[in-house]
Amino acid sequence: MAEQQLGVLKALDVAKTQLYHFTAIVIAGMGFFTDAYDLFCVSLVTKLLGRLYYFNPLSEKPGSLPPHVAAAVNGVALCGTLAGQVFFGWLGDKLGRKKVYGITLIMMILCSVASGLSFGNKAKGVMTTLCFFRFWLGFGIGGDYPLSATIMSEYANKKTRGAFIAAVFAMQGIGILAGGFVALAVSSIFDKKFPAPTYAVDRALSTPPQADYIWRIIVMFGALPAALTYYWRMKMPETARYTALVAKNIKQATQDMSKVLQVELEMEERADDIVQDPRLNYGLFSKEFLRRHGLPLLGCTSTWFLLDIAFYSQNLFQKDIFSAIGWIPKAATMNAVHEVFKIARAQTLIALCSTVPGYWFTVAFIDIIGRFAIQLMGFFMMTVFMFAIAFPYDHWIKPDNRIGFVVMYSLTFFFANFGPNATTFIVPAEIFPARLRSTCHGISAATGKAGAIVGAFGFLYAAQPQDKTKTDAGYPPGIGVKNSLIMLGVINFVGMLFTFLVPEPKGKSLEELSGETEVEK
Repeated sequence: MAEQQLGVLKALDVAKTQLYHFTAIVIAGMGFFTDAYDLFCVSLVTKLLGRLYYFNPLSEKPGSLPPHVAAAVNGVALCGTLAGQVFFGWLGDKLGRKKVYGITLIMMILCSVASGLSFGNKAKGVMTTLCFFRFWLGFGIGGDYPLSATIMSEYANKKTRGAFIAAVFAMQGIGILAGGFVALAVSSIFDKKFPAPTYAVDRALSTPPQADYIWRIIVMFGALPAALTYYWRMKMPETARYTALVAKNIKQATQDMSKVLQVELEMEERADDIVQDPRLNYGLFSKEFLRRHGLPLLGCTSTWFLLDIAFYSQNLFQKDIFSAIGWIPKAATMNAVHEVFKIARAQTLIALCSTVPGYWFTVAFIDIIGRFAIQLMGFFMMTVFMFAIAFPYDHWIKPDNRIGFVVMYSLTFFFANFGPNATTFIVPAEIFPARLRSTCHGISAATGKAGAIVGAFGFLYAAQPQDKTKTDAGYPPGIGVKNSLIMLGVINFVGMLFTFLVPEPKGKSLEELSGETEVEK
């Protein structure tokens, strides 16, 4: 086999880290900031929505969303994301990364704003329109996954590529934090301006009518950072790998990258032969693809699927876990605005202490210890901590041991992000050929989202207590939190086994990894 790589791609591979790398991180990362903000901010306001639209003056407890509504509000965005990942992933390989990138951003901005403008003042109207716009918001967010990862991996040099893609992904952590801070700020302002008694004191007045603006402001704020980066997204040139290897316009790719790298690049003599080689133009459903990339694709999809079951069931049910261990007081002892504040405070603390550091640990170490080691270690530690929480679960619920419980819970999150949550996003953007890269990343991400849907919905029902009298209104009895956690531990262990199918891309060029430079002598 003779290895031949285009000069323009070689130049990108060996380029020193410079300003355009960081510009690309910010531009691609802002999409992720919005993604995380939009997907997670809804968990901050679901309790408030329940109080506002499902208030029952005769009930001892404040109103809460009925199970099917709670599932819809949490789940439609995930379903939209799954569809968007497959569709825009495929489109990104057909039309080019840059064109599709603009479309997804506009969708995210418009639907973010629209989901805060839900129509009517009756529960049905508000929930229906909220779910409708959140589905399409998710659809736009879905497109951002394959495109951000692919653009970053195609722009990066091979020495620090892992860290750059990880940095884009780490913006998720900052988005989750921002969601918490915005909710804290908004609820504090409303609390000062419109003081209200607790639910136990006065059921009707505990939710001031102005509280309806709180969730709308929180939900709509996600559009702002995305809107700010639109101009820069449109100015970014198409990636050289797409232009050269997929659109087969090597001259254009060379010109674009001469501008970006600020050096004169020469066009090679035999460049066209490399790109036109018919043996390298196999499709996604061909035997050749199966032979070369079948097992790695199975590795990427299965690990992402298993990770997201665990990751999303934890993340969406943080507030339930906090209530269970007494971090958030009983709902009747707070008014609506205080409740938003307390939930946001708890989530922000967890994010600050475990979620965000985990992401940046990955950025720091991924090009030193490699993707494989981080993913294997992450799954292993998640398994250990899940079991450590689950088996002595009755011990952890006692008031004296709460701090220990929160520490263990935070560590599980830390090793999800310094572990498979980051690596499952990075590897699919590196190991597939350029003309299928965005599609394969989209397929992997969508299987991940399928896992998230299983995690989010399965655990809404599974975590309900086995005792009929203690379940949340409208839910059948489940297997309880303890057994749910044991199941998650097992899922993480299986994820560890599937990690062995994933190759290690550290320090290799994208063309070497995907076999695109191999032309028979």
